[in-house]
Amino acid sequence: MAEKKRESKPHRHAEGGLSCENEVSARKAAGVDPRIKQSNLRRLRLIEGQVRGLQRMVEEDRYCADILTQVSSVQEALRSVARELMRNHLAHCAARAISTGTAEEKQAMYGEILDLIYKNAR
Repeated sequence: MAEKKRESKPHRHAEGGLSCENEVSARKAAGVDPRIKQSNLRRLRLIEGQVRGLQRMVEEDRYCADILTQVSSVQEALRSVARELMRNHLAHCAARAISTGTAEEKQAMYGEILDLIYKNAR
């Protein structure tokens, strides 16, 4: 399978200034509740197990409708994690950028939030 090339575009730090592609992957959340982090990690481990189960089902030629039911379950579990991540992003990262950022940083955050909503609403 071909590796998907990541689009390289500059990203703005909350402190201002553009960062290069390498710095984008090193960004950190403005605040993370340790209980929520542990809950998300636990959920992701469970999802990982569900995906391995899906692989086994496909390998064993299980009934398609049963596999599809499990796929839906995994998708809903991932949506649940995404909702918690979005909640944290809005409460901490976005709130900080909107309350203390420059006009340009605020507009960039509004755009980022809209992009996230559209990507996760599918």
